[in-house]
Amino acid sequence: MKSTLFAALLFSLLGACAHVPQTTNVSPVPTDDSVQPAPQPVLPDVVLTDRLLYEFLLGDFAAQRGKPELAAQVYLDLARATRDPRVARRAAQLTFEAHQYDQSLEAFRLWQQLEPDSPLAKQMLVSLLLSGGKLEEARPHVTELLASDPQGAGRSFINLYGLLVRVPDKAAALDWMIEVAHPYPKVAEAHWALAQSATAANKLELALAEAQQATALRPEWDLAVMLQAQLMQRTEPEQGAALLARHLKAHPEQQNVRLFHARMLLEQKQYVQARDEFSALLQQRPGNAEIAFAIAMVSLQLGELERAEQELRTALAGTSGKKDENTLYFYLGQLNEAKQDEAAALTHYRQINGGERYYDAQLRVAYLLNKQGQLLQAREVLQKAKTDNDAQRAQLVLIEAQFLREGGRHDESFKILNQGLAKFPEHPELLYQAALTADKLKKYDTFEQLIRKLIQVEPNNAHAYNALGYAWLERNVRVAEAMELVQKAHALLPDDAAILDSMGWGYFRLNDLEQSIMFLRRAFAANPDPEIAAHLGEALWVKGEREEAQTIWRDSVQTHPDSAALQAVMRKFLP
Repeated sequence: MKSTLFAALLFSLLGACAHVPQTTNVSPVPTDDSVQPAPQPVLPDVVLTDRLLYEFLLGDFAAQRGKPELAAQVYLDLARATRDPRVARRAAQLTFEAHQYDQSLEAFRLWQQLEPDSPLAKQMLVSLLLSGGKLEEARPHVTELLASDPQGAGRSFINLYGLLVRVPDKAAALDWMIEVAHPYPKVAEAHWALAQSATAANKLELALAEAQQATALRPEWDLAVMLQAQLMQRTEPEQGAALLARHLKAHPEQQNVRLFHARMLLEQKQYVQARDEFSALLQQRPGNAEIAFAIAMVSLQLGELERAEQELRTALAGTSGKKDENTLYFYLGQLNEAKQDEAAALTHYRQINGGERYYDAQLRVAYLLNKQGQLLQAREVLQKAKTDNDAQRAQLVLIEAQFLREGGRHDESFKILNQGLAKFPEHPELLYQAALTADKLKKYDTFEQLIRKLIQVEPNNAHAYNALGYAWLERNVRVAEAMELVQKAHALLPDDAAILDSMGWGYFRLNDLEQSIMFLRRAFAANPDPEIAAHLGEALWVKGEREEAQTIWRDSVQTHPDSAALQAVMRKFLP
């Protein structure tokens, strides 16, 4: 690789580390062409022996044949032996590409030592030192770099903060930045970098003061005003939004600030004002599907469904044939579902022919068809759905099995789940659902085998322990062993309503009604499920608190009239 390409690569990396979008008034990270040419380095008088030639060829062949570690080591050894700055530069490149931090740091130190006037060597040495948390060693190099290019100090401070992000000791990084920034009180970027470091170190008062100083020095700078507003939002959210509003009056073209302002207004539930900002942003970015959807969702939040749909349709008209078209069709489908217009939702989902939302759209089509009683068509959609990975393929199996289970076709559901397990034998959710279906079919041995395999795959799966324990409690067998399993599940998930119900039902089987009712009340408060209501009522009835038991049953059956558990317990105890 030529040295110019290497320089461009490293400077590009240095700029990327900052994670800060460029603004019109911040100079970009220099490319190789923008670096002032350094004086030619002093080259050593080294005889090219057969041994050295062999080493050079070995290093180059290793690099070309995909052996980066060997190539890096060979060139680092050559750099040590020859002390040639060109070889040191090549060693720095190769050790960096091989992700060998210690060797890379040695190579860059050697390169900087042999070519002390090279700006690239200095800057990359600083980058490596800071990314490795070597703050004190980096300080004199940073001071020298800043002093050598006062006009580029702003850009340098932005890049410096990007490198400091990797330093784990945020307090030390803040102290370091305070000292480095001290000689530059009139550089807005120095205050901005200091504010960012203070935020990371949770010194919020200092952060806000420095952000305000950055804004005062460069009132037009979008990054400074957004940081100040973000910090104000913690304690003075309305003032932070007002600051951005004033800034946008003076600089209406700054789209990032407008988007930040719109999101801030949303967080403050100022929906009308947020929609106005999104609308202004959409005029600046016509046809942007994400912004159009944001506007529509705000209108939906305000209860203006027709306006929300019209906004999406308007956006769709501006994206005809573009990549955002499929996204807008998906959002229209979502909106139609919210309006309970399932036919329109299906139409929009079916118009999607690719893109990020294609898989999700296929799932929605299947869901809506199944909801309309078209199970056969829903299954066909799932079976023909295009997938990108095994997670999606397993999900399709689970959904199809669920549709069958909801339709009371448990045998077919179990068959589909077993087919899925043949392809993904250790998939936790497939094991769990197959086990529950086996239990429903009274295949108790198969149920236990599947659950125990799930426990082997996921030893801390609380729902697996609970499922096995509860199944025994329901059949009133192996009660003591069942309680041990349920208690283990409770230890893993102490607030889970289903597990609390199992605990309560286990104590009921053990005739400990006080403990039973305590756990069942907690479960029912967390989730007023009809099966929990049936258990709680039965425990209360047996304890003699029959009026409360009847109230719980009758209230629950009003909202869950088809609950088999409620109907069974009421037939058992009520005339």
